[in-house]
Amino acid sequence: MELTTTAYGTWSGGRFMHFGETLSEERFLGCIKTAYESGIRTFVTSDVYGNGKADELLGKALAGIDRSTYALVGMIGHDFYDGERKGSQGYPRFTDPELRGPDGYDEFVQRATKLSLERCGTDHFDLLMLHNPDEAGYTSEAVWNAMARAKETGLTRQLGMAPGPANGFTLDLLAFFEKFGGIIDWTMLILNPLEPWPSNLLLPACQKHGIKVLTRVVDYGGVFHDDLGGPVHVFKPGDHRTYRPEGWVGHGMKKVEKMRPIAEKYNLSLIEFACIWNLSQSPVECVVPTFIQEAGEDARPIEDKIREFGKMPDLRLTPQEVDAIRQIGDNTGCMKLKGASK
Repeated sequence: MELTTTAYGTWSGGRFMHFGETLSEERFLGCIKTAYESGIRTFVTSDVYGNGKADELLGKALAGIDRSTYALVGMIGHDFYDGERKGSQGYPRFTDPELRGPDGYDEFVQRATKLSLERCGTDHFDLLMLHNPDEAGYTSEAVWNAMARAKETGLTRQLGMAPGPANGFTLDLLAFFEKFGGIIDWTMLILNPLEPWPSNLLLPACQKHGIKVLTRVVDYGGVFHDDLGGPVHVFKPGDHRTYRPEGWVGHGMKKVEKMRPIAEKYNLSLIEFACIWNLSQSPVECVVPTFIQEAGEDARPIEDKIREFGKMPDLRLTPQEVDAIRQIGDNTGCMKLKGASK
């Protein structure tokens, strides 16, 4: 099955990345089922989330559902099998020279992909992405020969690149597209109306090389879910969003209020509006926001957010509206464009 315009990622729900409340395992499973029941037909997971636990829970939630009725996106790249976690830096990439040389890349990709598929309860991914690569991941022919063989051996139908975690690998991706654009089918980018830059520099290159785009962080840390409760939102200690600059919620909400009339024109919720703004730009073809159960007894249930996303109408904004929103949200130069390449 081809990837659909709406997708659900297993980083949602706070179990593997700390956003809001951490869902119980039962509720986490229920959210995946709610996503499917709401019409979402693409699911994204990474083997490193919970050292395979996210894969397992996704497989458990989708067990018994006809595999041909949903698309499955897997991500590999961190070596939690042979590598040791390095504090906040996480697990090393499989390309770390302390773990193996280029002659060992193929064996790792085959092993990691097969184990991830086994946990997901299926025999193939519809898209396999290289997750958070280091410099070798952007430049090494041995890496992409190994990824290509995963496709040749039937472990995946398509290949992609998932850079991150920060939004700054622009030059790495431009060089990567020049060298390996003919091998991959998709790339994952951070894009939303409050963060048009720097991914707006990459969309023309993706178009040139025939690469489809899956966009994450469409919700802008929850702002476009429209339930943070005010410009000075207090996050729980350890919430992933506390690392953002002070005042980011209020600053973002002021800009959102200037965009809201366009959302109201089409009778869209803010998350629908953000997703449709993304999808109105070629070659964006899939959006995967983060679904968060905010803290507090009066917080909106995460399940309601998933259902709202699942009924998103099939419409696109005009080029003039897309540009007007981009100008309101313009964040050019808000951060240094760090990269993997030396």
